[in-house]
Amino acid sequence: MRQLLVADLGLQPYADALAFQREVARARIAGAIEDDVLLLVEHPPVVTLGRSAKSAHLLASPAYLRQQGVDVFEVERGGDVTFHGPGQLVGYPIIDLKQHRRDLHWYLRQVEQLLIDALSTYGLRCDRNPPYTGVWIGDRKIASIGVHARDWVTWHGFALNVATDLRFFDLIVPCGIQAVRMTSLHAELPDERPAVSEVGEHVVTATARLFDLTSRSVTGDELASALHDSTTAATERAIR
Repeated sequence: MRQLLVADLGLQPYADALAFQREVARARIAGAIEDDVLLLVEHPPVVTLGRSAKSAHLLASPAYLRQQGVDVFEVERGGDVTFHGPGQLVGYPIIDLKQHRRDLHWYLRQVEQLLIDALSTYGLRCDRNPPYTGVWIGDRKIASIGVHARDWVTWHGFALNVATDLRFFDLIVPCGIQAVRMTSLHAELPDERPAVSEVGEHVVTATARLFDLTSRSVTGDELASALHDSTTAATERAIR
């Protein structure tokens, strides 16, 4: 079976993870990496603005956010404004849809479903909330999704609130949805309070199953080495 390479990057600054996932995506587009990849990461506090972001949805000035230790990035993903921070499981699936289904709407529904499936292991009844993208528990949003694709290879992805400090969402209009109520796994399950790493394992299982892949854990260094080796090989071929 085809593989899903899973790299848990731990707590990593957003800029570093962004550069790394772009590098992996370029390698996947070029065929230098033959397998789909899932990067799992937590970020220090950061607000990201997608292609549909409106300035009015940033309720604090960038200067104030920086004073509070919150970075701000404009990125190429779809969607509006969102927050990432410690206690949040962020996943960047780098999937070649040419090997699955060339349909971004289908892909978004798959990402929603893998999160719904992962959360169901905790007995939570999660669902979609059309026309919005993401995952909800009743009227509360627990996961946000924003993706980008080129040549049918995806990057960016999802942010699942596990133990996130939800007060940070007061600084923005999350995903541009007025009066949305954000929640987290710890808020919904105060007696269980699962670890981010444990939730990540359930997400990996659900991702591999939905995309009909076999998951294989790799380190960030191993993946970076594979990128370096593929780049070197391509350069040598060009020289020849």
